Amino acid sequence: MKLLFAEDDRSLCRAVRTILEHSGYSVDIVNNGTDALDYALSGQYDGLILDWMMPAPDGLEVLHRLRQQGIKAPCMMLTARDAVEDRVKGLDAGADDYLPKPFAASELLARIRAMLRRKEEYHEDLLTFSNVSLDRQRMVISCGGKTVKLGNKAFQLLEMFMERPHMVHSVEQIMERVWGWDTDAEMNAVWVTISNLRKSLSEVGGGVEIRATRGVGYSLEETV
Repeated sequence: MKLLFAEDDRSLCRAVRTILEHSGYSVDIVNNGTDALDYALSGQYDGLILDWMMPAPDGLEVLHRLRQQGIKAPCMMLTARDAVEDRVKGLDAGADDYLPKPFAASELLARIRAMLRRKEEYHEDLLTFSNVSLDRQRMVISCGGKTVKLGNKAFQLLEMFMERPHMVHSVEQIMERVWGWDTDAEMNAVWVTISNLRKSLSEVGGGVEIRATRGVGYSLEETV
């Protein structure tokens, strides 16, 4: 799943990026309200985490504008402001949750999971295609009693494929979803990750494969 995290404290951004990516999320980081608006309006995000007090427009105004533009992605307000009236303002502006700073990593992750479960399009913890299952919580694929633990990028890539099997994804789309817009990674990172994922699928002996469509991209298909 892909998240947008908007926060002007760069050290906190680095820490949260590490936490989220270790937990299997793809995340784009921005440090001001203008970029938060641009990213949220242009990208496809499963959830938003907005700092209330970031440089103008602040998180509350960003959320208000997004809701006016019809952006329905669930949103958590992250801020040091914890007065009741402030929480009410955030919720009335369209926030789905409110987490005061400082916070524990475990609570942040639990609230993100709860926020994403409340999406209009409910995401099951277990994805299944053909005879292969992907456990989102444990980042494990399984088939016929065999299981393999996936690395972070391989997990995000397989999640993308299993959410839309048979759809061909270009390398550019994969880079944006799994590595994020601001990545320094090269295109060959996609090819290496696909190669590793193919090995993992082979290990569990599943009846699915990642198929290349020359000049177009990759898709998840049943083995012929």
